[in-house]
Amino acid sequence: MKAKQKEFALVGFGFWGKNIFRNLYDLKVLHTACDNNLETIEGFKAEYPDVNYTDSFTSVLNNPKIKAVLLATPASTHFTMAREALLAGKDVFVEKPLSLTVEEGQGLLDLSKRTKRLLMVGHILQYHPAVIKLKKIISSGKLGKIYYVYSNRLNIGKLRIEENSLWSFAPHDISVILMLLGEEPFGVSTFSGDYLNPGINDVTLTVLEFKNGVKGHIFVSWLHPFKEQKLVVVGSKAMAVFDDLTAEKLFIYPHKIKWEEGKIPIAQKADFQVVETERKEPLREELEHFIRCVYERKTPKTDGAEGLRVLKVLESAEKHSFLSSDVGLKTPDTSGKFFIHETSCLDNNVSIGKQTKIWHFSHILKNSRIGANCIIGQNVSIGPDVKIGNRCKIQNNVSIYKGVILEDEVFCGPSCVFTNVYNPRAFIERKDEFKPILVKRGATIGANATIICGVKIGSYAFVGAGAVVKNDIPDYGLVVGVPAKQIGWACKCGATLRTFKKKIVLCGLCEAKYKLKDNGGRLVLNKA
Repeated sequence: MKAKQKEFALVGFGFWGKNIFRNLYDLKVLHTACDNNLETIEGFKAEYPDVNYTDSFTSVLNNPKIKAVLLATPASTHFTMAREALLAGKDVFVEKPLSLTVEEGQGLLDLSKRTKRLLMVGHILQYHPAVIKLKKIISSGKLGKIYYVYSNRLNIGKLRIEENSLWSFAPHDISVILMLLGEEPFGVSTFSGDYLNPGINDVTLTVLEFKNGVKGHIFVSWLHPFKEQKLVVVGSKAMAVFDDLTAEKLFIYPHKIKWEEGKIPIAQKADFQVVETERKEPLREELEHFIRCVYERKTPKTDGAEGLRVLKVLESAEKHSFLSSDVGLKTPDTSGKFFIHETSCLDNNVSIGKQTKIWHFSHILKNSRIGANCIIGQNVSIGPDVKIGNRCKIQNNVSIYKGVILEDEVFCGPSCVFTNVYNPRAFIERKDEFKPILVKRGATIGANATIICGVKIGSYAFVGAGAVVKNDIPDYGLVVGVPAKQIGWACKCGATLRTFKKKIVLCGLCEAKYKLKDNGGRLVLNKA
């Protein structure tokens, strides 16, 4: 392998990314660390002063010294950021899941082939020494004919609002089960419950059916009294248990079933046996594998194709778990889960969250996903392939085209428009030139505003009525005009911030406090 150099950039080093940071730093390959949280950056600078830090993803992409980019950002950003990195000529490692739809995953896979760049997904358990050993045991026939596989990933820990427990936890288990069995399921069934936040499932039970008769059972929850991470493989000769929370990771239970008089099954229990495995950190193994693949130009074990197989299972599971997986609905849902006016039209493969209301003459195009408790007004066009979070309010006559992502609690005023091509011509096909738009949580877009493609609107930003937005807007930024220019800041409650005392901003309506910082000549507002 070529001598390691500092040619790798990490984007996002918060909750899980800090572990990737530590390993890349120890491996002496980390060139740049990027995060949009300035406090996170300042905290790492003290301990790791020899790393380049930035809050600009664009600067990472434009740096010719960076060969590969690792994304440890929220799942909703994976597609857009991975796509931009591939187009910039970088090899890409993206944490699971690869994206939030099969179509997006396929697009990334195709793009990686066209650009001849590596695309690897962070399915870490495939690099766990105990899981690798378990695969060898199954292949050797020691367990006999495999009957079923059962996995559970349970915790009372970080609760998410941008993705449900299925997408947050289950990719690991799906990836491992597909690897252990060596095939994809032909049938997927899922049962779920959203107890804390409507439309965001806290618990899911998924069953995978395979052609060889094997079934996979996956139970995931972040609303559980204790933490547990186990995978059980039951065969005709023995049973195996992978327990990731114990000192010894892999066990064999040589239980047997004896049939008395050929009719009555009797369990013959036996003491478990500990299987010795190498003491290696799975994340370290995974990252070293990616580094080798970058320098040796080899296809990663968990490449884009493997990530796409997992996405197909996830998408099938989610469709089964919601009534909204039914397609072609044109009448109100009688179950009360959501409401669709009889004059509105839904295309195939549209997902609608609980308690969402879609009013007169609106059209939701194929592969679009709308969260829970949303209000979609009259004559609204959404899609195809648009993602809208929970509790969004979209007023009359709004058009939201492919490439747009609205996070939770976004307000779109009457007749506002999102574009997806910068220089359209009726006689030139430009579907491959779509540029994404990300509107972050709680932002407001005023009536008749136009959002030009390729921009990001920050959390709780406020776009004035009639504005034409051509550039990114920071969190809490207040912009007006044509083209839109920032004239101040907006509180989370929507009030304009006017009182400044030693860079502390006070909201006159709700009395919330904010801190104004100078970040390299650019003002940034953070909650105090």
